[in-house]
Amino acid sequence: MPVDPGSAIEVTAYEWVPPMAKGFVKDMRVRWALEEIGLPYRERLFGGAGGEKAPEHVADQPFGQVPVYKEGDLSMFESGAILLHIGEKDERLLPRDPAARTRAISWMFAALNSIEPFIQTLFLMGFAAEGKEWQGAAKDVVRPFARMRLAQLSTALADREWLDNRFTLGDLLMVDVLRAAPEDTLLAAHPNLAAYVERGMARPAFKAAMAAQLSAFARHEPATA
Repeated sequence: MPVDPGSAIEVTAYEWVPPMAKGFVKDMRVRWALEEIGLPYRERLFGGAGGEKAPEHVADQPFGQVPVYKEGDLSMFESGAILLHIGEKDERLLPRDPAARTRAISWMFAALNSIEPFIQTLFLMGFAAEGKEWQGAAKDVVRPFARMRLAQLSTALADREWLDNRFTLGDLLMVDVLRAAPEDTLLAAHPNLAAYVERGMARPAFKAAMAAQLSAFARHEPATA
């Protein structure tokens, strides 16, 4: 499903990010969810990661981040909240059965609160602390917590295809968090998690969302001499 400039849904994204961040900016999650249910959206691209943000963007997103989701009079920020809103539109993302819906939401929050803080800290240290003498020691502090959480997640997933009986927003968020793990050994230690991430990334909707994000970056590559 291509990005549709005439769509009623708008997703805000960056025009440019450093090479290591391409494909990992969090508008990717929103694009992926919309692709899963075939819901078109338009892009509103601006600036890049870091630096000052225009007042109109800060009015929509107090922290100057992406994504921002707009639909009519509705304006939302924070990827988890946006995904819950999208999930309410289609049971393919968020089951209508109350018990299954609750489990899917629980896994969404687990991805954001129990797994992502450690993965994201290691990811950010990969470039924000590059060259700093304390980088290695700082990673050594965080890494054991990441390993512990991944071991617990591996046990919970066991030999299932998805975290519950079928793919939900819980899986979408968890896969997107896990694929950002900056050290190959973190996932390699748990073959079931590595295979789980590969299954998520093999979904046509994931591939379409990735292509859309990378295409936006490619259109705004800085000119080289």
